[in-house]
Amino acid sequence: MSANSFALVLMNLVALALFATPRDRSGVGSPTDQALTVNTVEGLLQAAQNPNTSLIVVQGFLADVPGFRLSPHQSMRGSSPEPSGLKFRPGSDGLELTSDNSVSSLMLMTAPDRCAIWNDDSVEDLGLLYLSQLKTVGRVRILARNRTRAGHVAVRDLDIIAADSRAATERPKGFGVFVIQGAFTLWNQQPDPNVGITADVAGVSAGRVDAPVLGSGIFVGGHGADGGSLRMQRLETGDVYSEGRIPPGTPDLISGGVFILHGTNVDLVKNDGPVSTFGANDMALDNWGKVDRWIAAEKVTTYGPSGIGFVNFGVTREIRLAAPIETFGQGARGFNVYAGTVERAEFDRIVTHGDGAVGIQISQPIGKIIVQNGVETFGGTGPSLVKGVMQELAAVGLSVKSGGSARAIFVHGGLKTHRAGVTPLEQDGSIESLLIEDGFKQERTEPQ
Repeated sequence: MSANSFALVLMNLVALALFATPRDRSGVGSPTDQALTVNTVEGLLQAAQNPNTSLIVVQGFLADVPGFRLSPHQSMRGSSPEPSGLKFRPGSDGLELTSDNSVSSLMLMTAPDRCAIWNDDSVEDLGLLYLSQLKTVGRVRILARNRTRAGHVAVRDLDIIAADSRAATERPKGFGVFVIQGAFTLWNQQPDPNVGITADVAGVSAGRVDAPVLGSGIFVGGHGADGGSLRMQRLETGDVYSEGRIPPGTPDLISGGVFILHGTNVDLVKNDGPVSTFGANDMALDNWGKVDRWIAAEKVTTYGPSGIGFVNFGVTREIRLAAPIETFGQGARGFNVYAGTVERAEFDRIVTHGDGAVGIQISQPIGKIIVQNGVETFGGTGPSLVKGVMQELAAVGLSVKSGGSARAIFVHGGLKTHRAGVTPLEQDGSIESLLIEDGFKQERTEPQ
């Protein structure tokens, strides 16, 4: 275990101890600290406004709750075993966090375009923000900006049922495009490279297969290569369904199911559930930062035009996808390396259906790619969004562009294309070792 990983684990263990014992602002237990059980809106607000209240226990569902703020070192949880929750007033954001807050075992409901949980950026240090066993309607947004310059965020089992982040005007830019924020957003916006936020996130889900969140799904990032950083021990997701609702043909705006921005360092990204996107320019998995390992257990799917299965602009040491990537839109490629590099990537299978939807496209020097069950495309030539520019591409099975190279590419199950004039392999860059098991297949069917 690295020193950074050990430090993050230690912070999480300390967090459990901190929240197990009422503490005052100096971290020492105070005889005036108290735990209060509330079952009315008035009682809830009075408890939150009293800095001596260390723990608020919400009993039942409370409606028409105005947005309110937890004081530093306050915790809030639902009563057990009864389900508990808060429904906030229309037009209101929900629960505002400050520092050293814990929130657990609750449902929090706002309008989808509002924040069910957010943070006060006038606080210099978030301390530890701990979110556990929560369901929300509405966004969860933690930002390090203005006065906020430090903190650790820990998440365990957060289910964002519905959210809409499209109206969030702050959008990072890179590679010719802006990115829409997510239903879950954790973002260090500080330009000072000395500002580092740390996090450990496990069990975060967004949307439903028949009702995706709007905008991006899971969005984590730092300020950029030269600014404040986000250091994550892990980012583990459950089911993620998102749709950016970007007009088709838009060249400079994208969203993503799981999006790692520049300025982010992650030891492990793990997708335990399926990741699906449904609109134009919706990436399923996208890395602009630095990821040690990225593992996906379930299928990765995109349905809109220019919706890529996995696109890499950062540095990824290892990728392992145990289930297929499948894309259905025009120009919706399977796997791309347009900037940065990937040391090793192993895929189950890659299938694309649209015109211009390349199976694998490599534009940078990389290490090794292994595909266990073949690469197959069904489309012809068509437009696809590449670094903010719409380009005409053929749905080639494997394309290594000029400037791209690979140490080794092994494809078991063959390279197959299904449209006249579309070749299985396009090689303008170098491949040191190439194995295509089960060969090439180029059908010459014409479009219907």
